[in-house]
Amino acid sequence: MWGKLLQIAGEQLQSSIAHNINHTFHSIKDLMDAKNRLLRCLPKVDECIGLLMNDSEVEAPQNIIKAVVQIAIDKERESILSGQSKDEERSKDEWISVFKENIFKKMQPNFKRVINGTGVVIHTNLGRSVLSKTTTDCLAEAGGYYSNLEFDLDTGKRGSRYSLVEELVCYLTGAEAALIVNNNAAAVLIAIDTLSRNKETIVSRGQLVEIGGSFRIPDVIAKSGAKLVEVGATNRTHLYDYEEAISEETALLLRVHTSNFRIIGFTSEVPAGDMVSLARKNDLLTMEDLGSGSLIDFSRFGFPKEPTVQEIVQAGVDVVTFSGDKLLGGPQAGIIVGRRDIIGRIKKNPLNRALRIDKFTLASLESVLREYLDFENALKNIPTLRMLTISAEELQKRAQRLARRLTKKLRQRCRVHIAPTVSRVGGGALPEFSISSWAIVLEPSAMTLNSFEKKLRNLPIPIIGRIENDHFLLDVRTLQEREFGELDGLLAKLFDIGASGD
Repeated sequence: MWGKLLQIAGEQLQSSIAHNINHTFHSIKDLMDAKNRLLRCLPKVDECIGLLMNDSEVEAPQNIIKAVVQIAIDKERESILSGQSKDEERSKDEWISVFKENIFKKMQPNFKRVINGTGVVIHTNLGRSVLSKTTTDCLAEAGGYYSNLEFDLDTGKRGSRYSLVEELVCYLTGAEAALIVNNNAAAVLIAIDTLSRNKETIVSRGQLVEIGGSFRIPDVIAKSGAKLVEVGATNRTHLYDYEEAISEETALLLRVHTSNFRIIGFTSEVPAGDMVSLARKNDLLTMEDLGSGSLIDFSRFGFPKEPTVQEIVQAGVDVVTFSGDKLLGGPQAGIIVGRRDIIGRIKKNPLNRALRIDKFTLASLESVLREYLDFENALKNIPTLRMLTISAEELQKRAQRLARRLTKKLRQRCRVHIAPTVSRVGGGALPEFSISSWAIVLEPSAMTLNSFEKKLRNLPIPIIGRIENDHFLLDVRTLQEREFGELDGLLAKLFDIGASGD
């Protein structure tokens, strides 16, 4: 009896296995048939190119059209073969729509302006300091015409590009001489390379900062060929720490202003004047990397006290470096000021050729520096300074004006109101300091905040804001008045609202 039962069970098992194999085979066959059908339905490249070349809405050269068509079809083929494609094939009109969208994206510039609603004034990812209309006009003139970049108009002979701004920089900072290179990291590199190559540079441990993009002061010093000597502790360094570290191999005492972070509590750093006295006593040079650097004392506007370039120069520091596109409010540049003989040595360094600035930096930097000839005008005319110092009361009025405008335009598609918020300086300056501000709060009625934020980034002029406490905010501190009209137009486009408001 048991033998019979085992026989029956075996037969049933064999039948089940055969059925499953047969079912699996047919499933695979059906899947392969579906894939082959979709592959056969893929459009022909040449036919698509012909249709698009004759379409009046398509404005692109044939090589771009061909590349877009091939990429789109290849992508769909890969999707079919991997089983990730939809079961039904696309219609001709759907394909043409896909091609047009991709061609339009391909023809758009990769570098484009954005509307900054983040509240971060010196936003590194968004281009740092905004330049004034006066300065951008200077840029247009520098690019559209010939200039006296290296031509001395008085003598009719070859001149120096640095002379175009050196006198102005010296007048504003009180320094004897100046040199401009392409950014502050380059300024630090060429200065240390000139003054301390194969010699020792002494730095406080608490000042060995990372200056952005994973570039660190120890790495810059090493690249310059100098030997780093760390002194003191992370939170406290004393004058005797420097004094005890000085040897026959020492060439430079370096101070690095920690503008992008703060150590609070039980801390101590050596003042610039004391370091200068120690250096002179030992026949050494001093240098200070101010990082952001400023020609204006922002403490008068309620900001924490930061040393100005003039104060450090007056303290007797031999070489001072700082950025052009941060608190100064100008273009990207590294500005080196100091003693005439030392700046002269730095100018002769072969690295100077590799790090030199072009005519656009010179034109825009001179324009910005000229605004500083009258500090009160600088506060009004340099966008970075104006955005940093505008009052919360004025920002509230600005937010109310914009909110009324957007409410009228967007109606029921998006709720608009205003709320107090805080802005940031950005650019690694005053990282712990919050500036009271006001924001436009946007609450779309038919999409998630994440989806809304992504759609804003994909507009013809991207709008960049921030999501905070389940609200989408546009901080009006970094919105420019001239952008208000563009804002309501772009948001109307996003919500598909016509010119009539419907």
